[in-house]
Amino acid sequence: MRLIKRSTVISRQTLLLFLTSVLALGCERHVLGARDGFAVQPGDLLFQDLDCGPLCDAIEKVTTGYQGANFSHVGLAAKDERGHVVVIEAVSIGVEVTPLQTFLGRSLDEAGRPKVAVGRLKAPYRHLIPSAIKEAFALKGRPYDKVFAFDNGAYYCSELIYEIFRRANGNISVFAAQPMTFKDPDTNRTHPAWGQYFAELGVPVPEGEPGINPGGISRSDVLTIYCVYGTPSLSRLSRPLALDCDRTDSGKGPRKE
Repeated sequence: MRLIKRSTVISRQTLLLFLTSVLALGCERHVLGARDGFAVQPGDLLFQDLDCGPLCDAIEKVTTGYQGANFSHVGLAAKDERGHVVVIEAVSIGVEVTPLQTFLGRSLDEAGRPKVAVGRLKAPYRHLIPSAIKEAFALKGRPYDKVFAFDNGAYYCSELIYEIFRRANGNISVFAAQPMTFKDPDTNRTHPAWGQYFAELGVPVPEGEPGINPGGISRSDVLTIYCVYGTPSLSRLSRPLALDCDRTDSGKGPRKE
């Protein structure tokens, strides 16, 4: 197996928290396989602007996604034993395998389209995908990591992605861990939603501890944001994220790798 060395990049980020179990709304337009030529592939990372209330808003306030998009959740596309495309993700009840349409239907923009961007690993990293998917399925049923601590046997969404690719790469990180921050950038104080959350858990805010978040992964140079289904909310974006998934042909992405 080829090993890929990745250095840790220090930047102001924080982690994802997905605390609220969400109901599947259904997504009539966006079925897997092909729509105008596009198909989600196993190994694609699906970045989601999830509407789960104050904590999702707090995640987005203290992290930055690709081209300023707000991403509060991420999952890994895979195929199950029946050949159906699913999303392996860490949610409030633990590591779960979710049908693609359920995942896409959770959070929709004003036009009724999923607020999801598709990230695809660049060619030098794609050999890691089969092993990463195997590692992800093996972690099904593990608990959700409420305290955002590495190496505790529990996983939050972006930690799951970090860990499965690290294992697939011979225990060398593919995505960079970063010092976490839970501070509101406008005040430089702990965001109230985070303060309340950790107080209710009875643990200190893990400011500065190593972690990772969906926005940081979406900006990684090991992947390409291939297309978007709908329009995520934006922190500071002045142009479209990438080619619409409905208009992306199966052989070309919106930007070169």
